Amino acid sequence: MHFEYKTENTCSTLIEMEIENGVVHNVKFTGGCNGNLKAVPILVEGMKAEEIAKKLAGITCGRRPTSCGDQLAKAVLAAKSAEETSGT
Repeated sequence: MHFEYKTENTCSTLIEMEIENGVVHNVKFTGGCNGNLKAVPILVEGMKAEEIAKKLAGITCGRRPTSCGDQLAKAVLAAKSAEETSGT
């Protein structure tokens, strides 16, 4: 299932991903720090949503109360919830 998540308080503005049976694939960030946002999708490829959220939730960026990683944690949990709701 394709899922899009609009981020808040980060340089990136959108996170897109595929989720299948709670496993995340093909994460893509729009905006943000180029190098980090190329690396993060590679690191989380094929991981379960809960595992990603556990590792990345709560990470901050500078003075901001969130980060692209923290937003990804929120996004994967929202994607998992949407997947469960849709029954796919």
